[in-house]
Amino acid sequence: MEEKNNDYIYNPFHSRGCCGSPKHLTKCDKHKAHNFTKLDSYNWLENIEQSELKKTFDCLEVRFKNGRKDFYKITDNTDYEEGDIVAVEGMPGHDIGIISLMGDVAKMQMQKKGIDPRNENLKKIYRKAKVTDVEKWIFAVENEDKTMEKAKIIAATQKLEMKLNDVEYQGDNTKAIFYYTAEDRVDFRNLIKVLAEEFKVRIEMKQIGVRQEASRLGGIGTCGRELCCSSWLTSFKSVSTNAARVQQLSLNPQKLAGQCGKLKCCLNFEYDCYTDALKDFPSTDEVIRTTKGNVVFNKTDVFKGTIWYNYENDYSNFYELTLANVNEILAINKNGEKITKIEDYAIKKEKKQDFDNNMSQDDLTRFDKKK
Repeated sequence: MEEKNNDYIYNPFHSRGCCGSPKHLTKCDKHKAHNFTKLDSYNWLENIEQSELKKTFDCLEVRFKNGRKDFYKITDNTDYEEGDIVAVEGMPGHDIGIISLMGDVAKMQMQKKGIDPRNENLKKIYRKAKVTDVEKWIFAVENEDKTMEKAKIIAATQKLEMKLNDVEYQGDNTKAIFYYTAEDRVDFRNLIKVLAEEFKVRIEMKQIGVRQEASRLGGIGTCGRELCCSSWLTSFKSVSTNAARVQQLSLNPQKLAGQCGKLKCCLNFEYDCYTDALKDFPSTDEVIRTTKGNVVFNKTDVFKGTIWYNYENDYSNFYELTLANVNEILAINKNGEKITKIEDYAIKKEKKQDFDNNMSQDDLTRFDKKK
């Protein structure tokens, strides 16, 4: 962000990982700071002496708007560095981006995403951006907000069942990519004609899901932090209600849904831990038989390793048992025997509780009498 006289100045390059407009710079320098870069690829080999691969590996990763990234092949002998503003092959023309990874880390990233660096169809990097390239890029980026406002009005007049979410101009200002969400198939051929006549550029429409929409728009989650999808999460895995059920969360759609309206991606984060931990726990359908009556499952504290039970038709008293004691009781029941009562195996609780030192002795006496 840029500040002048304590007044906030809108920075359209923030979505491209820059803390300010690059103006006429051909290298991003401080604008490449990680805390200003959305979905940044952290170079964890930066402080480690690398092999000659950094000089010989002919592919690198370039970032664009809102975390959009792609890999490009070097076709000349120019020495590139991370943070350089470069001109790369577009469809058609050329695009402008910032180098985010190169060398060993870029090769590992390509292997992770299953991209073959020897692929002949891999796009090429043309050169370091010239002053004229950067000027066109700045003009295109600063024009995106106005374009988005006009495009929404035009789409509304077309009465199409779709929602325009974002627009990204190509670096040479010859093409605009509109991202939209829609529940059904949309015939936007007439819309493309109108947009092309209005903005005098080539128009491309890309449909995205609601999760991708949230990642592009950003926001604050219920945890109080920036949305995972807009800060670091790069892949979206399907989330089911079973993930919430295994973690013993309330199946309340309003609490389980994120800003995109789908189940929160973070439900998958601890799912594997709960699944592994629950392998040692007995089924919740298991009934403990005692001479005093049957005891049924109530709830589980997975990582504490305890299970709560209560007698059938008695919901006023609950008993906390360790996992070892529960397995011992179930083993006794399988042999056709019953235990005397569940209280004998429950974790003993202190009858007295520690109160605040400011409480008077009279208050403590009254509490003892009630007990």
